[in-house]
Amino acid sequence: MRVVYRGLAVAAAAAVVAVAVVVVLPSEPDEVVAGPVTAPPTAPPSSGSAPSPSASPSVSPAASTTPAAASSSAPRGTPSPGVSLAPGYTAMEALYADPRVPRLTRGVKRMAARSPGRRFVQDTRTGLAVVKLPRPWKSYGAAPFTTKQVLPKQRGTSLRGMFVTCPLPIMEQESPRDTALLAARWTLNHHPRGSRITWLASQPVGRGWMLVYRVTYGKRTSRAAVVVVDGGMSKPGLAFVTVPDSQRKQWRDIGRVASGVRVLG
Repeated sequence: MRVVYRGLAVAAAAAVVAVAVVVVLPSEPDEVVAGPVTAPPTAPPSSGSAPSPSASPSVSPAASTTPAAASSSAPRGTPSPGVSLAPGYTAMEALYADPRVPRLTRGVKRMAARSPGRRFVQDTRTGLAVVKLPRPWKSYGAAPFTTKQVLPKQRGTSLRGMFVTCPLPIMEQESPRDTALLAARWTLNHHPRGSRITWLASQPVGRGWMLVYRVTYGKRTSRAAVVVVDGGMSKPGLAFVTVPDSQRKQWRDIGRVASGVRVLG
């Protein structure tokens, strides 16, 4: 019997060792465990450069640990207004998520074209010619734009009328209308913090699109317009004009600017 018991004890010990070996064996080399997946980060609204578009989104370390994490079907977060989006979002999704910029509906009407006059400024970098506005407007150091006209400074405020041109500072979209919408959103960089847009006019122009809008910031407002036109260069050209309500006498010039953008040649 002792021999039998001894044989059973040896067998039991062998089984325990086998189990221990199974437990401590590593997984196969081709097994990949996906890390946790996090939704794209969101951030509060901020004023939107340039002529240069808007910083790279931050990516959480957990979300970038493995390819499996990146390809997960986890739901996406809400696009963050005023900042660059996490990978997978489009510029138009950013626009629609921005509370500063309302949807452009069919209720927004066209504006009657005004005579631009006979004097023009040629911008060879954009391939466009734009209106040379009469006094009190004057040409000014253009940088970082390619042409620039301004109204005189006023006491007690840094705001004054400005009319500039430059190569398109944001990503061009398939539709000229969508490109103009993104350009208008970009112009909020050149208005006081907290500014919001109200659309006044929207219409196609030769090889591009024009938008006229009111910008509200606190109790004050500005009138503004953007015209995006393909001037035959590597990027479309942008003409942007804004005039604060303290210089409202020059609001009439906005129609001349919007109607007077031409392609060189």
